[in-house]
Amino acid sequence: MDENRGEANRGGQIRGIAGGTASVPLSVLDLVTVGAGRTASQALRTSVDIARLTERRGFHRFWVAEHHSMPGVASSSPAVILAHLAAHTERIRLGSGGVMLPNHAPLVIAEQFGTLEAMAPGRVDLGLGRAPGTDGATAAALRRTDRLNEGADDFPQQLAELTRFLDDDFPDGHPYARIHAVPGPVQATSPGGVQSPARPPVWLLGSSGFSARLAGVLGLPFAFAHHFSARNTVPALDLYRESFTPSAVLDAPYALIGVSALAAETEREARRQVLTGALSMVRLRTGRPGLVPTPEEAEAYDFSPMEREFVDSWLADVVHGTPDEVRGGLDALTKRTGADELMITANAHGGEARLRSYELIADAYGLPDLG
Repeated sequence: MDENRGEANRGGQIRGIAGGTASVPLSVLDLVTVGAGRTASQALRTSVDIARLTERRGFHRFWVAEHHSMPGVASSSPAVILAHLAAHTERIRLGSGGVMLPNHAPLVIAEQFGTLEAMAPGRVDLGLGRAPGTDGATAAALRRTDRLNEGADDFPQQLAELTRFLDDDFPDGHPYARIHAVPGPVQATSPGGVQSPARPPVWLLGSSGFSARLAGVLGLPFAFAHHFSARNTVPALDLYRESFTPSAVLDAPYALIGVSALAAETEREARRQVLTGALSMVRLRTGRPGLVPTPEEAEAYDFSPMEREFVDSWLADVVHGTPDEVRGGLDALTKRTGADELMITANAHGGEARLRSYELIADAYGLPDLG
């Protein structure tokens, strides 16, 4: 990375500012979930509605995640969705939570996110993961190889290559020294070129210690998937902080955690809504992925004892209830983990419940309505 370019933005595009009475910035992770009886087009319109609502209410960033071969999750193409969201928002940061780096050539990602940066200057994040975001067979189809461990093992090298493309700074003699990601910094060095020196900040995502340690060693911001790996949250964040080395990007650690949370007017209604996500996870974990069921279907479902045990365990890590209960749960989680930012994901069948949840959480924290 060009040192001057990095120092000019040291933490500036990464660290958020808490709003209202929240102790840390609040952000959103959206999976573009498709409910039973709904279409992908409706799910994408809901994502736009949520992005615009959370921008208006002062949430800091809005990320989408890469998943494949899951009927109930329409976020297989984060860059395409982010371009759509960029056209419908003005202030909120947009990013990937994340792009699964082993599924793609680093040059392609650099080009895609350079394009997004040109569309929404100064508000694009590039979050990267090393998992496939799907099952092994689908990962093999994506990567055109069945050597799946190779992608994860090569993640540090792929990350280094991607960073070189983003900064356009391969050393002389490197095979890629004459290759440039466009849009990108090369346009500023071309005759008559004028190009913003900013580029999307890179985040590492993880649900274990590998990416936590790597993010710390490289001095990068770190996002931990507490919403599906809650037992590993504190150990991973501790490892990240212990491993952290100041860099041109950050002078101190910065970690956000993804957390499932849903607020409703009553505790019972919140329970009805989150049960739909729990049933979706039961089906996914047993090889039966499908659309997100309705609350009525989830309530009527006859869970086996083993499934009921899974559901109880899963819901124990989902912060849900009335707005005050959700605020209390999020505050307790922040205090326990020391997270610098909370990224909330609301998993439910209908867009109406998710939109209402974010509005209620914003009200609970006294976030301003920015109009």
